[in-house]
Amino acid sequence: MAVVSKKIPAPDKVKIRTALLSVSDKTGIIELATTLASMGVKLLSTGGTAKAIADAGLPVTDVSDVTKFPEIMDGRVKTLHPNVHGGLLAIRDDADHVAAMANHGIEGIDLSVINLYPFEEVRAKGGDYPTTVENIDIGGPAMIRASAKNHAYVTVITDPSDYDVLLDALKADDGQTTYALRQKFAAKAYARTAAYDAMISNWFADALGIEAPDYRAIGGVLKEKMRYGENPHQSAGFYLTGEKRPGVATATLLQGKQLSYNNINDTDAAFELVGEFPASNGPACAIIKHANPCGVATGETMLEAYKKALACDSVSAFGGVIALNQTLDVQTAEEIVKLFTEVIIAPDVTEEAKAIVARKPNLRLLSAGGLPDPRSRGLAAKTVSGGLLVQSRDNGMVEDLDLKVVTKRAPTAQELEDMKFAFKVAKHVKSNAVIYAKDGQTAGIGAGQMSRVDSARIAALKAEDAAKALGLAEPLTKGSAVASEAFYPFADGLLAAIAAGATAVIQPGGSMRDQEVIDAANEHNVAMVFTGMRHFRH
Repeated sequence: MAVVSKKIPAPDKVKIRTALLSVSDKTGIIELATTLASMGVKLLSTGGTAKAIADAGLPVTDVSDVTKFPEIMDGRVKTLHPNVHGGLLAIRDDADHVAAMANHGIEGIDLSVINLYPFEEVRAKGGDYPTTVENIDIGGPAMIRASAKNHAYVTVITDPSDYDVLLDALKADDGQTTYALRQKFAAKAYARTAAYDAMISNWFADALGIEAPDYRAIGGVLKEKMRYGENPHQSAGFYLTGEKRPGVATATLLQGKQLSYNNINDTDAAFELVGEFPASNGPACAIIKHANPCGVATGETMLEAYKKALACDSVSAFGGVIALNQTLDVQTAEEIVKLFTEVIIAPDVTEEAKAIVARKPNLRLLSAGGLPDPRSRGLAAKTVSGGLLVQSRDNGMVEDLDLKVVTKRAPTAQELEDMKFAFKVAKHVKSNAVIYAKDGQTAGIGAGQMSRVDSARIAALKAEDAAKALGLAEPLTKGSAVASEAFYPFADGLLAAIAAGATAVIQPGGSMRDQEVIDAANEHNVAMVFTGMRHFRH
């Protein structure tokens, strides 16, 4: 049954007389405690926080003196007590609450400054199961939620970055906080505990192999408020989930303007794609525009890989995102800055390359510190009206598949390499996707069409345009391998690829008309392999 409010109006201003400080992250806590003490605020604290405050020469009362009960069970039980929660939850203008406080010797707490055990950090560092469980905070979230619920009277702070906001307010108003400020802090407090619990619940699901838990929470911490979203009339923010996967979320911005919503989306797509090509296998480059690749290539040098990727579609590459799988060197930087580019992301950047890119002050340059592992597990989510679609990350790798030759002619060694290359790229192209590849570079990319035939034709047309721009006698689709991220439902898509010059085909297979497609390949002496795995991307 719902609890009925007594509808006691909240006071606008509340004087801070007693503060409870209990923090795992002690950044700025001594400075905060010093200022509060100078304002005559009584300090209550726990464990290591109390010791740090006392060591700083400040007067502090240990919570065990308030609860009249010692801290026990390795600190698991210290604040879970009526003298603490009563002090946080009491409605000061309710006669019954005031009487209960008097009868039980409960002192009101006006300010709680609490942050939580570093569960996210322990998980990210690969802590074992018992260690990770031990870093799940219990008392902290309970006190935060109690304080936030009673924000009519209690100010709750969960983030060290808010200490100065609090102190400025107290100094400006004789040690008081306004109701509006307490509301703001309470909203942030509930969001903090929600994100914390989301990370814990998702860790449990992952650790126990629960693929679709009954309740799924997705939480994040704001990294930055964005100027706008996908379009100027949309608001947006960039949130971090705590996953330490190298990429745009963890990268260091070495120079350039703040990344926009679209920049982040495209940069993530580019770096995830180039992560398909391990640095140990040689240089690779991916160029992305509107979340689709317009050129991908490998090379003997990073400069060669970049030039080959650009050659696929230099027109679309204008204003795009460039991702590298190895360090950005000076030669490659010199070439990249000749083209208008929004973002460059690489595992590392040489000092000389930084100086070259600095000629373009608006060009965003990101150092990611590593490559994402395409085989690693993780979650992908998107919203729908009234719901959330959550799935595991597509970590399927063509190298791990048992490729089945289904045609009379088997592919040559070079065709097989081009097939695998094209299928890796297809995984990162919006469906329907058709990719032509030859000699470690994309020859043409057809993305996001309603018809697979149209994707094949568009990719071939782009290859023809690229050949003209480069002064080549024929497009690179001649003698290429072609990849389709999903099966060919009819032979027409395959025939369009053959017409463009493809001599080898890689596709998942599984259509009711597979034999029709195989027959068409045999008729044209085209080699075809089935992967048994598709890569829809919507």
